[in-house]
Amino acid sequence: METLFQLIEPAQSWLFEQLVLPVLYHAGFMAYAEEAHAATGDFVLAIAEIGLVYILLRPLEAWRPVENWKDRRGVRADVLYTFLYKTGALPLISFMLLAIPLGELDYALRGIGYIPPNLEELAPWLGANTFTALLAYIVVIDFFEYWRHRLQHRFNWWWALHAVHHSQRTMSFWTDDRNHVVDGVLESLWLALVAHLIGVSGSQFVGIVFVFTLVESLSHANLRLNFGALGDRVLVSPLFHRIHHGIGVGHEGNGAARGCNFATLFPVWDIVFGTANFSRTAPATGIRDQLDGVDYGEGFVDQQLKALTRLRQALRSAPTRPPEET
Repeated sequence: METLFQLIEPAQSWLFEQLVLPVLYHAGFMAYAEEAHAATGDFVLAIAEIGLVYILLRPLEAWRPVENWKDRRGVRADVLYTFLYKTGALPLISFMLLAIPLGELDYALRGIGYIPPNLEELAPWLGANTFTALLAYIVVIDFFEYWRHRLQHRFNWWWALHAVHHSQRTMSFWTDDRNHVVDGVLESLWLALVAHLIGVSGSQFVGIVFVFTLVESLSHANLRLNFGALGDRVLVSPLFHRIHHGIGVGHEGNGAARGCNFATLFPVWDIVFGTANFSRTAPATGIRDQLDGVDYGEGFVDQQLKALTRLRQALRSAPTRPPEET
C-alpha cells in the first residue's frame, strides 16, 4: 500500500494544495490540515480504483456478457452509488470514528489486566511476513463478512435495506456499491469493528478494503465467467455470485438461510455452512416479487425512500419465521 500511495501522491498533493488547503484556510479549519491531507489521498485512491475497475472490467463485460442490454439506463443509478460510496470512503470513516472509543475500551481492559489479543500476538510468525499477515486478516474478516451478509438476509428489517442491492435487474460491476445509506453505514461499522478487534492497523485496513472492493466489483460483473470446479471453490467468481442475486434463489431460496453463495471472497464459508450453490446457470437477477410488480424505485432517491418505508413496515410487524421454500 505504501507503493500505491507513492503513485497517487502527486495527484494528492496537487488537489490538496489547489483546492482543499484554500478551503480550510478561508473556513478557519487549518488545525485539521493533516486529517484533510490524508482524506484527500483516500479520495484520489478511490478515483484511481474506479478507473482501474472500469478499464479492466468494462471490456470483459462487452466481450462475454451474461445479458446484452439494448438500454443501459438501469446501470446509471449504480454509477452514482459507486462514486458516492467509494469517494465517501464509508469504511475508512467508520474505522476512524471507532478508533477513539475502542482505544478507550482497550485502555480500560489493560488497566484491569486483560490484554485483547490480535492475530500477530496469537501467531507471532505472521509478523515476519507482511503479505502473510495481510492474507490472514483478510481470511478472518471474510469469515465475519459472510455472517454479516447472512444476517442481512435473515432479519426482515435488515433485508428491507439490503433489498436495494438485490433489486438491480441489470447487474454489472457498478452494482457492488448499490446499497442503502443506512445499510452502508451498518456494513462499514461492522467491518471496522471486526478490523479493530483483531488488531488491524490503519495502513492494513486500507489494503484490505482495496482487495475486497476489487474482488466484489469483479463478482458483480455482467460476465459469463467461472473459475472452474476448483477455482470456484477458492475465490468467488462472477457466475458464483450471480446465483446469489438470482430471482427465486438469492433471497427466497434455501429455506431458513434465505439464499446461497453469501461469501464475499472465499466460497469455503458457503461450503462449510451449507449455503454453497455451484450451479453453472446464470439466472436473471432481482427479487421474485418484482415479477409481481413490486416497485423498489427507479433512481437513487426513490430507492432510498422506498427502502425506509419497507424498514418502517418491517419494524412495525410482529417477528415471523422466514418463509420456507416449497
